[in-house]
Parts: sequence; structure tokens; C-alpha cells
Amino acid sequence: MQKDEVKKIVKESYTKIAKGSGCSCCGAKQEQERIAEEIGYSKEDIGKFSEANLGLGCGNPVAMAEMKAGDTVLDLGSGAGLDCFLAARKVEETGSVIGVDMVPEMVAKAKANGEKYGYRNVEFKLGEIESLPVENDSVDIVISNCVINLSPDKDKVFAEAYRVLKNGGKMFVSDIVLLQELPEEVKNNKELLSGCVAGALLKDDYIAKIKNAGFAVEVLSEDVDISKKQYSGMPLESLKIKATKE
Repeated sequence: MQKDEVKKIVKESYTKIAKGSGCSCCGAKQEQERIAEEIGYSKEDIGKFSEANLGLGCGNPVAMAEMKAGDTVLDLGSGAGLDCFLAARKVEETGSVIGVDMVPEMVAKAKANGEKYGYRNVEFKLGEIESLPVENDSVDIVISNCVINLSPDKDKVFAEAYRVLKNGGKMFVSDIVLLQELPEEVKNNKELLSGCVAGALLKDDYIAKIKNAGFAVEVLSEDVDISKKQYSGMPLESLKIKATKE
């Protein structure tokens, strides 16, 4: 499948999610809340930012990120803004958060949520994570939650994250990786592509790409159980990584 076709399929799927028209990876609010709690969000955070929780993701990158007051944080694939709002609380008023998403409807939804929740230090930008609308060496921390696996050019994503981070800056990623190769029919399944499976890499290949971009990589944890809970027992896991720009 060509890169442009992959991007088109993913964009169309997440446009539907943003519009609330339903898809295989989202559902009733109760289901969204259940998934969010399963992958590491507290009931308090889920309740507080209800409109920003779409039941997506495979972890809670904010919980593992080493954020402090005054930091500038960038979220790759920010969706409706849940992780951005959680990050904004950690960096406080002296810090700032930038969310980037390629779906206009998602950016609009996130901006509306930001207005509702009253966060003035959070900005949402329309853009692709392979070509970030962010300046060089301007970010302290990059986070991403189950988004990079959707990109058809992961090398560019990691290179861009490296570019925008300050020296010593860190990237905290929660993402789906494969534990064994998938059959071709699965790799070409449009629903599984937008559902974070078909475009995923083998774990070792994923880690190698981050290292090739120049990062020092530390695996924080691996959630194999997510396969049974959300992915019908497919050979995959949720990988949590800390990558440092040296």
C-alpha cells in the first residue's frame, strides 16, 4: 500500500471519529471511559476531561513523562486534546503545550475543548507529524500516544521529534508494536490500519528506528495484556519508551 493511500485511510477514519460518526476503535462514552482506565488514566482525569477522551490510545504518556513547571511539551497526534490538557497541569502556567494533528476536525474539536476547560497555555496546530510546524530545538518534551504506528514514514517522525527537541530533551511514547510478522491480508486491511495494527512495526525494528534518529532509548514497560483486552489476541503489545536527545 502506498504512503499517500495509508495517510488518506487514516485521515478519513479519524475524521469520522472527530465528527462522532463512529468506527471500530471508538464507541459509547462508557466504553471510551473503560478503555482509558485500562490503559492508565485515572477516573478523576477521565471525568474532568470527558469531552477530550475518545477512547483511543494504548497508554498514558503523560504519567510516565518527566514534566516540570515551565516545560514546553509537544504532543504528536493530539486528537481531541486529552494528553495536552493533562500535560498543561504538570507544566503549570509558566509552561506551554503544543498539540499537532493532521485532521482539521480533530484540531477544531481540541481547540473547542481548550476553550471549555480554560487552558490558555495549550495550542493546537494542524500539521503532519512527519513535518512538524514547530521550530528547531524548541521543545523540552515530546509525547505521543498510539499514533506513530499510524504513520507510513516512521523514520521521518522520529527525525522530526529529534529536530524540535532541545539538547537533553526527552520523548515519551506509548505505541503498538508487533511481536511477530502479520500476514499480508492483515497488513492491507483498512480497518486494522486505522485501528493501530496493520501499520505497526516489529518491536525491535521500532526501537532501531528511534536509535537511528539519534536517540538513546530506554524501554520503560511492555503491556502484552492489551492484546487480549483490545486486539483479539493478535501478536502485539503496547510499548512504553523514553528516548533522550543526546
